[in-house]
Amino acid sequence: MSYEEKGTWVYLVVAVAGYGVYLFLVLPQLLGETPVGAIDYVPAMLWTIGGAIVAAIVLRILVEIVAPSGSTRGDVRDKEIDRLGERVGNAFLVIGALAALVLAMLQGGYFWIANVIYLCFVLSAILSSVTKVIVYRRGVPTW
Repeated sequence: MSYEEKGTWVYLVVAVAGYGVYLFLVLPQLLGETPVGAIDYVPAMLWTIGGAIVAAIVLRILVEIVAPSGSTRGDVRDKEIDRLGERVGNAFLVIGALAALVLAMLQGGYFWIANVIYLCFVLSAILSSVTKVIVYRRGVPTW
């Protein structure tokens, strides 16, 4: 497994785990008696985003300690895979921006706007990573 592929796996795991932690913190309030406007989502969102960044760095270092890669330099294939994965993942960034725009126009509230943006960031990361992993395993499409 190449250095870049290991990084993709780490990014995927951290994106899913980080959003899972966020949902664990916020979802009980949303499903409970707390009104949406009173849910204290900002600290949870900031801590999970910051924690995910730190976790990705630490996990990436640990993976390289346990299973060192031959080279940390990506080749042409890694660059093509990265480009394809990012293109696919960017679709959710656009969807998230449009959804946030519509929510703002409809005065949907800060909670929903922030959460739709965060959800689309996470979906973008997951879709991008899954695409890259699939392409690493099956090869770069030649269309």
